[in-house]
Amino acid sequence: MARKFPEGFLWGGATAANQLEGGYLEGGKGLTSVDLIPHGEQRFQVALGELHYSEVKEGSFFPSHEAIDFYTHYKEDIALFAEMGLKSYRFSMAWSRIFPTGFETEPNEEGLQFYENVIDELLKYGIEPVVTINHFDVPKTLIDEYGSWRDRRMVDLFVNYASALFNRFKGKVKYWISFNEINMLLHLPFMGAGIYLGDLKEEERNQVLYSAAHHELLASAKITKVLHEIDPDAKMGSMLAAGEYYPYSANPQDVWEANLDNRDNFFFIDVQAGGEYPEWAKIKFEEEGIDIGITEEDKEILRDNTVDYITFSYYASRVSKADLSDVEVDSGNAFQGAKNPYLEVSEWGWAIDPLGLRTTMNGLWDRYRKPLFIVENGLGAKDTVEADGSINDDYRINYLKAHINAFMDAVEQDGIPLIGYTPWGIIDLVSASTGEMSKRYGLIYVDRQDDGSGDLSRSKKKSFDWYKEVIETNGQAARN
Repeated sequence: MARKFPEGFLWGGATAANQLEGGYLEGGKGLTSVDLIPHGEQRFQVALGELHYSEVKEGSFFPSHEAIDFYTHYKEDIALFAEMGLKSYRFSMAWSRIFPTGFETEPNEEGLQFYENVIDELLKYGIEPVVTINHFDVPKTLIDEYGSWRDRRMVDLFVNYASALFNRFKGKVKYWISFNEINMLLHLPFMGAGIYLGDLKEEERNQVLYSAAHHELLASAKITKVLHEIDPDAKMGSMLAAGEYYPYSANPQDVWEANLDNRDNFFFIDVQAGGEYPEWAKIKFEEEGIDIGITEEDKEILRDNTVDYITFSYYASRVSKADLSDVEVDSGNAFQGAKNPYLEVSEWGWAIDPLGLRTTMNGLWDRYRKPLFIVENGLGAKDTVEADGSINDDYRINYLKAHINAFMDAVEQDGIPLIGYTPWGIIDLVSASTGEMSKRYGLIYVDRQDDGSGDLSRSKKKSFDWYKEVIETNGQAARN
């Protein structure tokens, strides 16, 4: 007999500071890594850590600087979230808004007050705050002085930052997430972790990246310990850019390649949820001469401070093939692989695979046995504003409906505990991958264009009222 979908499920929406806040130097905020990534042809090179931010063309446009100006529109936006019926709102805090350079010993009060205002506004409407502590935000000063997360000294600075948040928001924030899509460090090093690689050789790159990974994993464990000490009722989650790798064929080589790709993708969460490095990783480090500088104390901290729940983003499944030379390659996002011939793709080439979400959930639950929380899922698409101002985004409704049905099946038929669902971006914001506004995800339209023009006015899309009904019926409207 299928389980009933749970009452109290956290239907919500998700955003990130660097993609919607704007006010990039307001209120004492310092520059952050994403403030240095331009729109246009050089964006991907900088995000990969191959082009230094100082070499970006003069006159380039930086979309994060104003974004959609949530910094001054937050009350209006949260009122719209409440009208939609959101039970939760996942957002991030910018490290450099709290510690402008990262080196300060005391937090910036203006920054703390801004986020407290946001949290209080959410609580006023009964919306549960779900806070990401680090969503692709590293203070520029720490990049310049330390080379970002390649330096172990970043750990204590991050603990100082997180501790300031826990002390200030104790009792107000129950759900925390340490690092957004922590595995993105290996795919887009500067975007994910502020790491510039330049022209390092592959073995040197791996040394830098896996050292940085260890420092982030250690920082995550340390702040989990601090959170449990400061606010025992609060919970810390990890976050994975998820998506199951399918073998391209029944060829054992393709099956094994998919196994390797999935294993690599689970690497960070294996440590955060399991408390130790997997054996294959230890062998890899030894064979490749990678020294992550792990100590016995580090091992103890990782073992004793695992996360309470697993959060993840899901946009698409992926396909593994041992030899990619004779097939079309999927270049839709940061994860390279073979193109799946059975799936349709979005305007930006991302595979659309609702059943893959259920498959991914089963894989995560079987592996970790910790409650799950889908904190990103959505469709980037171009929207047309009709003459009467309406936006008929049935394509987005169809996408969300199919994925909601998939995770409801996973809960009701597979018995997987799921805390909530916060589709990405509940309101239009800057695309992290392309820097575009035209790649819209929101259920709320924002008059803001790729070149920065627009009056920033907000309006509801057709999907707004549809999702409102889904929430009101605890998902049943998506079943119809």
